[in-house]
Amino acid sequence: MTIALVTGATQGLGLALAEGLAQRLKPTDTVYLTGRDTGRITAAVESIQGSAQVRGELFDVAQPNSAHDLAKQLEQRHGGVDIVFGNAVMRIGPDDDPREIADEYTQVNNFGTTRLLREFAPLLNDNGRLIVVASSLGTLHHLAPVLHTRFTAPSTLDEIDDQIARWRDEIKENRTGAWPGFVNIPSKIGQVAAVRVLAAQRREEDAERGILIASACPGMINTPTSALWWDVSTAPTPAQAAKALLDLALDPVEPEHYGELVRHGEVVPFS
Repeated sequence: MTIALVTGATQGLGLALAEGLAQRLKPTDTVYLTGRDTGRITAAVESIQGSAQVRGELFDVAQPNSAHDLAKQLEQRHGGVDIVFGNAVMRIGPDDDPREIADEYTQVNNFGTTRLLREFAPLLNDNGRLIVVASSLGTLHHLAPVLHTRFTAPSTLDEIDDQIARWRDEIKENRTGAWPGFVNIPSKIGQVAAVRVLAAQRREEDAERGILIASACPGMINTPTSALWWDVSTAPTPAQAAKALLDLALDPVEPEHYGELVRHGEVVPFS
């Protein structure tokens, strides 16, 4: 029996991942489709066509205790989990003021990610998968060299959180300095760095148990949010973009993927 969890799963890529899992898993398996609105969760669950059981759960990653509480529930019900997709994200548009959204944005995208990693990595069964949906923007190539050590020096998730909090405060105080104007870049770098830190701590044990921890870039997707920034008229649909991520979660582990950012089966170098 396989137990899978997808965060931010009521629309877009998250919904496509949940449906893809439901279609590719067995009737004895369970996919937890999560979000922060009961009505949207119910509608999303009802929309899915697939073989596996799909179960909706409230999960607001921005709430400090929510990851802990859900992890405990799944541990009590199933003893562990097999597949976790961290896909929850606060979407922003060109008109949003970074100073006004910095608190909520980092709570969802970054602290929500590190809380997910802390709580669900210990629950992974043998051959489990923990994949954080990030972006190829989440590499040091997009960051001024003077800022690189902010994400390469940390060796714990707490230290990553400290750097994200420092960046958040600099945004709010308009002390942006060498930081890029597009807040998605440091945020995604923070997510990828968090995965790398956790993987470095668990690498030997996870290799023995067949576990994969990685971040993944789905590439450009045709969604209303992406359309605010770019021309996505020819970009893949969420269902099309989900395929490579589902392959990463369901195919045999490629050792070179461990701890790395993976796009369409290939490692995207962090630096």
